[in-house]
Amino acid sequence: MPFDKDAIRLALTRVQHPALKADIVAAGAVQKIAYCDGFASVKLAGANLHADQRRGLEQQAVAAIRLLAQQSGAELADVHVEITSDVPTPPAPGHRPIPIAPRETDPANPLPDVRHIIAVGAGKGGVGKSTVAVNLAVGLARRGHSVGLMDGDIYGPSLPTMLGLSAFETSVRGNMLQPFLVHGIKAMTIGKLVDPEKPLIWRGPMAHGAFKQLVEQTEWCGGGELDYLVIDLPPGTGDVSLTMAQMLKLTGAVVVCTPQRVAQDDAVRAARMFQQLGIEILGVVENMSWFVGDDGKEYDLFGRGGAQLMAQRLGLSFLGAVPINTALRENSDTGNPTHNFTDTSPRNRPLVQALETLTTNLENQAALASMRMGASAPKLSIS
Repeated sequence: MPFDKDAIRLALTRVQHPALKADIVAAGAVQKIAYCDGFASVKLAGANLHADQRRGLEQQAVAAIRLLAQQSGAELADVHVEITSDVPTPPAPGHRPIPIAPRETDPANPLPDVRHIIAVGAGKGGVGKSTVAVNLAVGLARRGHSVGLMDGDIYGPSLPTMLGLSAFETSVRGNMLQPFLVHGIKAMTIGKLVDPEKPLIWRGPMAHGAFKQLVEQTEWCGGGELDYLVIDLPPGTGDVSLTMAQMLKLTGAVVVCTPQRVAQDDAVRAARMFQQLGIEILGVVENMSWFVGDDGKEYDLFGRGGAQLMAQRLGLSFLGAVPINTALRENSDTGNPTHNFTDTSPRNRPLVQALETLTTNLENQAALASMRMGASAPKLSIS
């Protein structure tokens, strides 16, 4: 886990403002963060706080930064917190995570009851990342696994449409969001927590807070453990991916790419980002690989096999290819991904085979990654 300004900002989200019902980042109280050669400094806006509140705020901020340094293995010589008389500048109204009281979690492992956490990412938008994430989650659930699916694409959430959540109401029990139980999985998306037509204009700290809330304040493991939590990331290599790497111990990541060269270039950047963050890449998926016309002939619209060649060049596993399929588009638009697996008509058979192959390969790669991480150990039974 890196120790830098972004990591310090994320650590400060655990410090509650003494006068406002929000953490100091969401409240707009963090004015400046600096870190260099083992010295960290933070400037906080503290208008109308009395001496005890200022002292307590300073102590909590220092403790949060020192804890981060300890977890990161970074050498921290000194921390200086300055509290000014300025007024905090909160984010624009309507663009904060929903107001639910935070719960206490272990910063080192906020999801201890999840066996495998798998991120699905892409270097650019429009390559079908969310489609792959949804169908991998449903495919794993159909194999008998307990599966969660989190819509981490907080700027453009797709799960409300792709899972058919329009008729569902968000439920909060105590201080925990209750996931939606659909298609055999547990799902949560920021798209059900905000106005569906409101643009999500969030700066980095607000994106941190939204992602953090979806992770920590969703009842993912109510009633038992999860075998898999699949996280659909926003496209690119931005703030949310960094937050995820700092918060969670991932089994690995899946990179989605279409065959053409322009998509491969961005996918390589996504792969390098995961590697730089210390996240193992479980494999590459080639989406929109080919198209079968009404004449039964296969057409390679985008240059079939390009993503597979990219995976080979980077030394990555290739999980499989998904064709362009009218039924896949229809089922995504109507919120019925289960039908992608149960429709055995001739036109859908290649899609079923492709999705089953992806699911099998992902299971195998996740098991291997867990063994490498030491999460799985052989059991000896003597009778």
